[in-house]
Amino acid sequence: MTEVSSHKFPRYRFSTRLFEPGHRKQHQDQILDKPTIPGQRFFAWWVWQLDLILGGFRKRMRPGSIPVGSQPLIPGPLTMILPYKPLSRSPMATAWMVVVLLMPVALLNYLDRQMLATMKSSVMADIPSIETSANWGFMLGQFKWVYAFLSPVGGLVADRLGRKLTICSSLFAWSVITWWTGHVETYSQLLWARSFMGISEAFYIPAALALIADFHTGSTRSRAIGMHQMAIYLGQIVGGFGGYAADDPNLGWRGTFAVCGIAGIVYTFPLAFLLPQRMASAEARQETKPPKSSWINLIANYSFLLLVLYFTLPALSAWIVRDWMPTILKDKFQIGQGMAGVSATLYWQIGAIVGALIGGFAADRLMRGTIRGRIYASAFGMVLLIPALFGVGNAPTLVIAVLFLVLFGLGWGIFDTNNMPILCQIVPSESRATGYGIMNLVSISCGAIADWTFGILKDHEWPLNNIFAVYAAFAAISVVLVLLIRPNPAIKDSPGL
Repeated sequence: MTEVSSHKFPRYRFSTRLFEPGHRKQHQDQILDKPTIPGQRFFAWWVWQLDLILGGFRKRMRPGSIPVGSQPLIPGPLTMILPYKPLSRSPMATAWMVVVLLMPVALLNYLDRQMLATMKSSVMADIPSIETSANWGFMLGQFKWVYAFLSPVGGLVADRLGRKLTICSSLFAWSVITWWTGHVETYSQLLWARSFMGISEAFYIPAALALIADFHTGSTRSRAIGMHQMAIYLGQIVGGFGGYAADDPNLGWRGTFAVCGIAGIVYTFPLAFLLPQRMASAEARQETKPPKSSWINLIANYSFLLLVLYFTLPALSAWIVRDWMPTILKDKFQIGQGMAGVSATLYWQIGAIVGALIGGFAADRLMRGTIRGRIYASAFGMVLLIPALFGVGNAPTLVIAVLFLVLFGLGWGIFDTNNMPILCQIVPSESRATGYGIMNLVSISCGAIADWTFGILKDHEWPLNNIFAVYAAFAAISVVLVLLIRPNPAIKDSPGL
């Protein structure tokens, strides 16, 4: 096959396909040794420079050779003139690019779901058919039930059809539903909106974490997952200001949902263009088992079942902190809706960000000395939750409550950062998104029951300290569960890119 050598800057090929009537020929290339169109080489040189600038985000090009007749690498009109040979990007650079691209998606994922909890007074005043706290709790729980039962499906889709397609489709769908939420008029419509939100968001987290785990092998996995989780915490922080946005007469809760929905819709398009898709090798595809086998293997995995329980018990308290803490602080300390939302989300999420950084670096460092390094790091984070939950339930002042919430966030960040990395040590690559989906199924469905139950207990004025003491006991049990997990040394990290 004829090849064209490079000069000072690459030669370019000119596709004549666009000028063939009816596109009767499949493709025809002419190698231009000399410019035949005025200014063509000057224009082509600048196209090449632009592509080099964009190369950090997509396929970079370099001077070289390419077989005549090969397909263009850039779609659209620019396929007429393009440089020849793709330059391989550093695998580590690509791996971190995946994290950076997904961080805004993770932020929107939790912002769109979290801010409703901080707008309770405004939404209930605007939609009188909600009526009671129990109905409000049921609505919050409705989202979680739908989200939970669709999470394994989302993980299965990501494992079979590809992480990138699943991520981009999920972002677009939940952004449209976020926009629609700002236009509901009745409690029934709000329930439907939250249900559709649960369906659309259920596909994102398993796919995103599995994609990051695919690109980040071994020594950077906990840090990479930690950065993604930091974006989730930032989304919750921004969502904590939802009470102020709802109180703003120029914006209101409806306008806030509309703006957030439009932002997600817009970001879908550059994400679809820039996010790389890890392609499995032919050998990996041949070894991939059908969905039924994956489910059976996961359920038969003793360490996986322990991880599901470990993932679920502390999440019960986390859902109460996320969904009910603004209301708890507002009622207990007689503060405004805006201040309660910020106090209930900002400070403990900052603690979670710090915890994610500490947990990621500590786990990756401990893994150098022991295969159980991530388990030990996660267990330490869980230990911190025990006094934090006792303190929140018995805090006599707002300041003390916030301090214990910060401690809760610190422990939660360490715990949350290492769940997927621990899963990667006990489940092979082709089943990780499905496995995380099952973890979400159990954890979030139980969280939905916790939300609903808390609303009922609140209506009956049960003491907060008794409720949070139970959650502290769950955290203590969780420490034992994670230490019983046994990593499988036979499971190796998947190859990079």
